[in-house]
Amino acid sequence: MSDDRPENDDELDRLVDRADLDGLVRLIDGRCASRDWEGLMRVRARCRAATKTGRQVWPAATLAEYRIALLAPAESACSVLGEDGGRFTIGPLTEVIAQHHTWADLAAFLERGPRRSFVAHERVLRGDVPNIEDDDLDLPLTLLDWEPAYAVPVYGDEGVESPCPSDSWHHDWTLVTAAASATNIDDADVASALRSLVEPWTSSSNGRAESVAVEGDASNALRALGLTSARLTSIEARDALAWLAWCGASGGAHGRRRGGALGRFGTWWMLAALGGIADDWNDLVNEGELGNELGAVSESLQWFRFDDATTTGYELSLIAVDPIDGLSFGLLARDTA
Repeated sequence: MSDDRPENDDELDRLVDRADLDGLVRLIDGRCASRDWEGLMRVRARCRAATKTGRQVWPAATLAEYRIALLAPAESACSVLGEDGGRFTIGPLTEVIAQHHTWADLAAFLERGPRRSFVAHERVLRGDVPNIEDDDLDLPLTLLDWEPAYAVPVYGDEGVESPCPSDSWHHDWTLVTAAASATNIDDADVASALRSLVEPWTSSSNGRAESVAVEGDASNALRALGLTSARLTSIEARDALAWLAWCGASGGAHGRRRGGALGRFGTWWMLAALGGIADDWNDLVNEGELGNELGAVSESLQWFRFDDATTTGYELSLIAVDPIDGLSFGLLARDTA
């Protein structure tokens, strides 16, 4: 064993050997409090190595790398964004690291690749304007005029808070009886976009998702969703987009959070599907017109939120009406603990 090994790592070795998770958590707390980031990196490294010998200390390794991404200086924080970093953390480290570090802090320490792009887009949601080449996402590195102020989570030492956008909404509800019938139209793009948006709800939790596309107005969409009536309220396009993005960023009741960058991407993809331009996505990106086209789609639709008495837990309850083409789209997803 090296003579220059830190003396306080004797305790670390004992705790790892005994797989003492409570002791390791206390050690991690202490090194965070003393801002001993190098010591915290050693905790992560020792615990990761110990898991390969059968010691069940991976929760300590996960906690250490989460705290490093959240609290450590930029260079140390960026060092945990490896291929297998953050696999078991409560949210993607690319989102965690974006909470307390600006793009100017991080840029010099981020290797080119998808994680660099995701960190940049997480910083966009927090008002930053990153300068990045070889971006792996097709979205602009700034918020456009038609977009909302997307809800961003607050990560703490032990967990994450991510209240839904509706907490600040004031609804003027109207009870609407569903139409007597509904003429469904095939819209595989909308169905696919919804599945993608809430994928963790259905694959990693208890959720379900359903979309409908019909001729007519919101009452026809309610009928196609199997409802006889529901309370409806008209909402602004920005509110609808904020809600879609919140759903797309979450992991539902039990799935792992995916992050705001993916939430925003999923919202843009949903708009492309609703506007019938999903197949034109790449061409619009290359022409620099994707943002303009999707902004026009968003503003052309009439948005409604509905309440069918099952809206508990994680839920998506939106209807988008296209008054020009006489179509309505119902988007419903549910996930409860």
